[in-house]
Amino acid sequence: MARHQTGRCELCVRYEVTLTEHHLIPKEMGGTFLDTAMICIPCHKQIHALYTNEELAARLPSIEALRTDEKLSKYIKWIRKQPAGRLVRTRKSNSRRGYGR
Repeated sequence: MARHQTGRCELCVRYEVTLTEHHLIPKEMGGTFLDTAMICIPCHKQIHALYTNEELAARLPSIEALRTDEKLSKYIKWIRKQPAGRLVRTRKSNSRRGYGR
């Protein structure tokens, strides 16, 4: 399968976006040969900006779990309204940066 393709994001459900393969269980946590999802680049970047690989493996191992997570569901609600070609800036959350610990 090609690394990038165009289609519908499994997370935000936008059409005609560039997709990347997201390992639902991160590769470094043993997910190399497990399930993947095709999601758009902004959603993929946002997932990794909000959560560590340990959090993804333990709490968010499916698209449905990602969709219903409080932090990410706000982002999904917003990104669905954005045009497919829009470039979205992504910043790490304060918890990922080490603030507020």
